[in-house]
Amino acid sequence: MAGIPAGVEPGQGAGAGGPGQGLNSGPNWPSLALCHISPGKRRQSAPGGSLHPIMIDPFGRAITYLRVSVTDRCDLRCVYCMSDDMTFLPKRQLLTLEELDRLCTAFIRLGTTKIRITGGEPLVRRDVMRLFGALGQRLGHGLKELTVTTNGSQLATHAETLAASGVKRINVSLDTLDPQRFAQITRRGRIEPTLDGIFAAKAAGLAVKINAVAMKGVNEEEFNAMIAWCGEHGFDLCLIETMPMGDIEGDRTDQYLPLSIIRARLRQTWTLQETEYRTGGPARYYDVRETGRRIGFITPMTHNFCESCNRVRLTCTGTLYMCLGQEDSADFRPLLRAGVSDDQLEDAIQAVIARKPKGHDFIIDRRHDKPAVGRHMSVTGG
Repeated sequence: MAGIPAGVEPGQGAGAGGPGQGLNSGPNWPSLALCHISPGKRRQSAPGGSLHPIMIDPFGRAITYLRVSVTDRCDLRCVYCMSDDMTFLPKRQLLTLEELDRLCTAFIRLGTTKIRITGGEPLVRRDVMRLFGALGQRLGHGLKELTVTTNGSQLATHAETLAASGVKRINVSLDTLDPQRFAQITRRGRIEPTLDGIFAAKAAGLAVKINAVAMKGVNEEEFNAMIAWCGEHGFDLCLIETMPMGDIEGDRTDQYLPLSIIRARLRQTWTLQETEYRTGGPARYYDVRETGRRIGFITPMTHNFCESCNRVRLTCTGTLYMCLGQEDSADFRPLLRAGVSDDQLEDAIQAVIARKPKGHDFIIDRRHDKPAVGRHMSVTGG
């Protein structure tokens, strides 16, 4: 893990947008000032007033998408994501909401246009709606989209506040519609709170996409029913291949299911039409003619999406991972707590982006019985 890059000295003040601003706890967050973008210094205006992203990695990819884990904790223990006996981080190691806001704002100044809040389960973090409110004020000021991935268990409480913060669409993890199988996959969960949360989100005007991890012998027979259910209720569906991350109970080779097989099976029932629709993430989408909705496929194993990768991942402790499937990282918590200026923080971010690798090295087979990376998906941010 890298520390402060050369040329970045601590102790020179937080600068605009630093911790001293704070986050207003009121429902409308009126006092949080927008950080200033110095004209011509960090981002150059293009014709028509649009802004060019200036975070370019060594392979010419513009980095415009930041995924931010706000907690490693979760109220479920999904078999592909966590060990059943997880040891969670002490709360003092987590970035404060103010620190998360400051770091996200620095990324926005450097060209980030999309931020996704993740976990663990992000909505279990105390006062996390304050962060959504603060980031929501950046929408239209460099940030184009603020969104969230959740297991849905807390959505019935927070859906309306998310919508009021400027969130337009959300991803909800739901691997099955069968209550008993849901309890088995999540190890302790009940499906009813997740379903209640999904429909609360719909009622609040949020576009809902269902994310399902495809697992051989577990839920592979359910996807026709899930397409029909999503079509009935106006949701998109995205299927995801399981990835070799973290030490979990069980053998991933027994779970791994190539989505090319699933897509071929689905074509026997549904008309899947290729589409140019994109969300800025790694999914490849098809229109489902019979339902009028879309289905996406995320295939890190059978067809990786590294050549178009536009994202980096920030953990709840301030560690930035340039690649989901690599261990190289940089720790921003010491910089934030040393009081570096905004310019120094941006220089540190740029130095890390310059180390982004070309791609991951995910392999799942019986010759590779250890995960490709040791950290769990819940640590990195799902």
